[in-house]
Amino acid sequence: MTSIPEALLWCLSAGTAAAVVLAALSIRARGQRAGLRTRLSAAEEQNSATLHSNTELSARLRATEAEIRHLADTRLPDLTLALAHPHVPVPGLKDARFAGTETDHALSAVLEQVSDAISKERARVDAAAQSTLRGATTTIQALLYQLQTALQEMQHRYDDPSVAQDLLNADFLNEQALRRIQATGVVCGAWPGLTREDSYLAELVVGATSRLRGYERVQVSNQLRDPVAVVARAVEPIAIVVTELLANALHHSHRELPVTITLQQGNRGASVIVDDYGVGMHDDEIKAAMELLSGDDSLLLTQLGDPPRSGFAAAGQLVRQYGFGVHVEPSPYGGVRAVVYIPGDPLLTVLDESTQPMSVMAPLPHRSGMPERSHSALPTGATTPPPPAAAPAASAAPSAASYEAPAQPAEGELPRRRRRKPVSELDESAERTDSLPPRSPEETGSRWAALQRGTESGRAAAQSEPPRSPEGNAQS
Repeated sequence: MTSIPEALLWCLSAGTAAAVVLAALSIRARGQRAGLRTRLSAAEEQNSATLHSNTELSARLRATEAEIRHLADTRLPDLTLALAHPHVPVPGLKDARFAGTETDHALSAVLEQVSDAISKERARVDAAAQSTLRGATTTIQALLYQLQTALQEMQHRYDDPSVAQDLLNADFLNEQALRRIQATGVVCGAWPGLTREDSYLAELVVGATSRLRGYERVQVSNQLRDPVAVVARAVEPIAIVVTELLANALHHSHRELPVTITLQQGNRGASVIVDDYGVGMHDDEIKAAMELLSGDDSLLLTQLGDPPRSGFAAAGQLVRQYGFGVHVEPSPYGGVRAVVYIPGDPLLTVLDESTQPMSVMAPLPHRSGMPERSHSALPTGATTPPPPAAAPAASAAPSAASYEAPAQPAEGELPRRRRRKPVSELDESAERTDSLPPRSPEETGSRWAALQRGTESGRAAAQSEPPRSPEGNAQS
């Protein structure tokens, strides 16, 4: 048997060990390569995620920049426009992904702060404008009242009918200017500017009618049961409101169509109902009118339009200050119905007709046995007598002083108030009653015409004072 040399055995052993070591190293290398490939794949995935995140951040940054540009270019301008015109919509976010996020909250906060700042500045500027306009209208109104007084004195001074007619026309034009200035001043917070006595509601309505063009189209129906009167402090405010409602009715109806006024008395107050046969108002127009007439919200001059429509706005201010109510709704006749409700407490009273007779120009109430008095509205203040043609019709009805004074009211009815005339008026009235015989309607009409022309007999009857018209309480 051949023996293997020892050296060969060592070589074989060394080769086997080297092979084992090489195999182990190979296995370890393969494991390291696998680990490296895993880490490389993870690194690649992380890098891809980082690139994706960077892409999303870049896109979000661009979207945020676009939202800011959208805020500056679109949302803020539309917001400023919507503050003046509430019907203009303010757009929202350009990208819906920002809804409810911090970006959305931040942009909304910017809009709110800008809106508050603009509203406060508009209110400040408008308040300053109203203050300036209030002072100007007060001065102009005082001058127009002086002009009105001067024109009325000249009407009594000059006997020439043509001159009297020209003065009457000038007085009427002055009344138009006075009404516009008065309404503008009231919108700006001014006092109505005229102090009146307790006045019959029917006289008040006739006086309000006489301030308007187209007064001859107005038909007044007096359904009051009692000689209801408005207390002194509320006479001019209610006259202004009725005038503005009538102006709206006359303006928005055909010049050949009538405008009817009905005076109604309830258990707790009285109402003036104005109906026209005009074009009517849409629901949104009625809603806007009721918002103005309520007088609840603060009003800006810029909200009145160009040219400004101050009628309903002035009525709303007076409603808020004096406590009566105005309601506008579609009329059964196709136009608009406006109702002025005057609460009996504290704005109404009942006067004694025996001591303070109602004007012959005011329509008589529908009482049993009493015909309703036809009347013609005056084209100027109540101190101007009616034209001669209208005098017989107005005088044909019995005088309000010939009726019995109403009985004392029961509990819950309107308060009654007796007013004393000054001693000079009582003496003058007694003197005229004793010296003059009863007049026929024709004679009364001729005397009205004489008063209009400012005759000397009229001045003598007034004892060197301007003739007093029976409708003096309804002076517009």
